[in-house]
Parts: sequence; C-alpha cells; structure tokens
Amino acid sequence: MAQGWNPGGTSFWKDVWLRLEKNKPAMFGLVVVIIFSAVAIIAPLLSPADPLKTDLSNRLKPPGSPSEICSNGVYILGSDEFGRDILSRILFGARVSLSVGIISQVLVTAIGVTMGALAGYYGGKVDMIIMRIADILFAFPDLLFYIGVMFALGPSIYNVFIALALIGWAGMARLVRSQVLYLREMEYVEAARAQGLSDARIILRHILPNCMGPIIVSVTMGIPGAILAEASLSFLGLGVQPPTPSWGNMIYAARSYMLTNPWYSVWPGIAIMITVFSFNLLGDGLRDALDPRLKR
Repeated sequence: MAQGWNPGGTSFWKDVWLRLEKNKPAMFGLVVVIIFSAVAIIAPLLSPADPLKTDLSNRLKPPGSPSEICSNGVYILGSDEFGRDILSRILFGARVSLSVGIISQVLVTAIGVTMGALAGYYGGKVDMIIMRIADILFAFPDLLFYIGVMFALGPSIYNVFIALALIGWAGMARLVRSQVLYLREMEYVEAARAQGLSDARIILRHILPNCMGPIIVSVTMGIPGAILAEASLSFLGLGVQPPTPSWGNMIYAARSYMLTNPWYSVWPGIAIMITVFSFNLLGDGLRDALDPRLKR
C-alpha cells in the first residue's frame, strides 16, 4: 500500500497507540473523556437526587446548603429555581451532551463517508452533484442552518441529531473525497480492478480502510462541535426541552440569575468547557498519532 500506510495491520495501530501514549495532553483528554462517559452511563448511581424532583422551599440555594431531597442531605453544587439538585442535573445532562455528540457524528460519518466515497471514486456528474450540494450547505452559517431546521422540525433531541447531521456530512464528504481521489489511482486499486472486483468491494475493502485515520480524527474533533451546537440550541430553547436536564438548557434557565446566583450557570458551563477541551486535546493527539508522515 501507499508509503507503508496500512491501517489494517496490527503493527500500525500499535505504533499509533505508542505515539498517542507519548502525547501527555492527548492522554489527559482521553482519561477525562473516559471519566465523563462513565459518569454518563452510571449517572443514576452517582446522582444524590432525582434530577426532576423539585423542592420549592429550597430554591436557588448556594453550594453546601442542607437538602431534603438529596440522599447525602446537602446540595453539593446548589439548587436551581425549582429546588432541583444541580449536581444531579449535571450528571444526567452529561448523557444528553455526549449522546448528541456521538450519535450525530455517527450519522455524519455514515452519510459523509458514503457521499465522499461515491464522489471521489466515480467523479464526473456524480462528483459534481454531490459537491454542489455540499457547497450549498457550506454557504449557510452553521448555527442559522440549525435554527432553521429546528424551527421546521420542532424542538427535540432527535431533531437535534437530524439538524447536526444534515449540515455536518458535507465536511466529512469533502474530506473523504480528497482521500479517495488520491487512493483510486494507486497500484493496488488498479490491481483490484484488473481482478474483476466490484466497485463496492474495491471501495469498502481497499480504499476506505486507508481513509480511517482522517475519518477518526474528524469524528473526534466533530464531537465537541456537536456538543457546543446542542448547548447553543438548548440555550435558545430549540434543543432539549425542560425538564429534561441538558447543560445548554441549564445555562438558559440560569440566565436570569447570573448576578444573584452565579454558581447556577457556572457549573454546567464548566462541564461543557472541560468536555470540549478534552475532546479537542484527544483529537489533536490522534491527528498527530495517525499521521503516517510521523513514522520513522
């Protein structure tokens, strides 16, 4: 294969892991992502209270205040305007944010890789049609496009998945197309054609495996963007709807109390910042580790 780039071999992935291990910021990001993912999965076990349970007699309490609804008897991070435990809502909100980031990127990858592979492999009219559609999507500011889709479909987490996938696939398609345009001219692809292999088999077995590095990096870098987009839509009231906890709609609800109760908006903001920062560190590290030009 081209320049020793063999993503199918175990030695390649071993080299990737060894390079990633040496990148301390990337490993820090990986550890934080794993921790947040684990927290999202076991949120019911970690949460000191039901995130939907209200206690109006203890609304907007500061961190450390006594609580009747928390199992430990304390609002560790304070309470919101309905007396709900902020820590519990942040823990359950991690489920929403991470699921939006991951599921939307799965959809983006499925659509983008398919369209990019078809455009790059066949070229001609197929390439022109797909890329012109992508150019149209690139002409819209992302947030305005998301808002338009959410107005058309209505606010819900499932429609957030659709909105993010509808515009996100264009970038993935352009990335995969550029890779396929180069790889389709390689000798091993010509040899596969000479053996009479079908186009689908050539694309799936011989071309796309060699695109995995850029795709993995793109997905990793796309997850924090999706998390921020969901937070923005929820802040505007177009994403996840109350009372379901979401970091974005928690900040939206806290906007009226930023001066009197600043901790209300600070905690979900910190959660978003740490998650996005960690995914960005991991993405940067994966980009460096998967770059074949770094191989000795």
